[in-house]
Amino acid sequence: MFPIIEKRKLNDSMTLMAVKAPFIAKKAKAGQFVILRVDERGERIPLTIADYDREKGTITIIYQIVGQTTMKLDQLNVGDQILDFVGPLGKASELSGHKRAAVIGGGAGCAIAYPQAKALHAMGTKVDVIAGFRNKDLIILEDEMKKASSRLFLMTDDGSNGNKGFVTNALQKNIEDGADYDLVVAIGPLVMMRAVVGVTKPYGISTIVSMNPIMIDGTGMCGCCRLTVDGETKFACVDGPDFDGFKVDFDETIKRSKTYFDQERAAAREENCRLMRGVK
Repeated sequence: MFPIIEKRKLNDSMTLMAVKAPFIAKKAKAGQFVILRVDERGERIPLTIADYDREKGTITIIYQIVGQTTMKLDQLNVGDQILDFVGPLGKASELSGHKRAAVIGGGAGCAIAYPQAKALHAMGTKVDVIAGFRNKDLIILEDEMKKASSRLFLMTDDGSNGNKGFVTNALQKNIEDGADYDLVVAIGPLVMMRAVVGVTKPYGISTIVSMNPIMIDGTGMCGCCRLTVDGETKFACVDGPDFDGFKVDFDETIKRSKTYFDQERAAAREENCRLMRGVK
C-alpha cells in the first residue's frame, strides 16, 4: 500500500498528489512513469512521474479527472492509500548535450513537460517553456515552469490570459526571431505534437515527443501500447515513452487512440452516477 501525503487541486479538473514510494523515488528520472491501481477492483493506468524527492521518498503525480479510474483516485485524500504503485517504468529521457531547447506542453501534458524542462535546466541548458491551455482558468504549474526555464510563454486558445494562440504560434515566432534551438520536446495531445513536428521538421530541429497510447501492463507483454516508428513496431512502455517525432506515424496512433472511446465514456458516466449516489 502507498500512502498519499499531499493532495492539491490545480484547477477544476486536475489534481496533484505526492505518494510515499521510497523505492521508486530512489531510481526515478525525468520521462519515466508509474502504473497504479486504486483498489483491488480497479484498472491499471499509467501516469508520468511529475516530480520526485529522493530524501523524502515521494513521487508526485498529476492527473486529469476524465475517466472512471481518475474519478476514483480523486476520491482519495491525504492519509488514504493506493493499492498498487509500480515504477519507475519506461526509458528515462535522454536530454544531455543540448545548448538551447524548447519544451512544449499542451494542457495536461504540462505535467510531463515540467520535469523535462527541470532536468534540462539543471544541466545548464537554456530552456524556453511554451505551455498551452484552453483558457486562463486551466493554467497549471506556472511558478514551477518559470523556475525551470529561461523564458516561459503561456498561450491560451481564447486569449483570456492576454496571449492568444497555440503553442505552435509561439514556437514558430521564436524560431523566426532567432532562437537557435537544437532540441524541441513536445508533450500533449497527439494532434498538438504532430503540429509541433510540422513546425520543426523544415528547420531540421531534433524533436522528441512523449507518446501515451493505450497501456495495460507496462512491461511490453500485452502489446496494447504499440505504435509505428520509422516503419517498425515499437512499444511505448519499454521502447519509450520518448520517440523521434519525425519518425512517429501520428495518423495511425491517433486512429488507435480512439478505439475504446465509447467504452471509456460509458465507464466514466457510470462512475459519476455512482459517486452522485454516494456508493462506495
